[in-house]
Amino acid sequence: MIVTLFITVLVEGIIVSGYSIWRRKPLMPILFTSLIANLITQSLLWIGLNLFFQHYLSTLLIAEFLIWMVESVLLYYVPANRLRFTEALFLSLTMNLVSFALGWFLPV
Repeated sequence: MIVTLFITVLVEGIIVSGYSIWRRKPLMPILFTSLIANLITQSLLWIGLNLFFQHYLSTLLIAEFLIWMVESVLLYYVPANRLRFTEALFLSLTMNLVSFALGWFLPV
């Protein structure tokens, strides 16, 4: 779990950095929000996957959708991030699609 959390935070941090520079958004608040969101959502993901391991794929897909929504809301509601809701949705979707795709192919 620690390795996957580290990889997720690293990959999503790179995406946040690129997005913040591209859209001229404050980097540090968004990075911090992303880190806190990942600590929460990744912990809940692992709990869910362990509780419902018989339905791994459906649990994973539902959890990933919920993670996208939760992280979008967190990114939006932190005023220092200066993100509109559509920006938060886009950023969270991008972060999660890339980390999900990478995690799917990594032997972790």
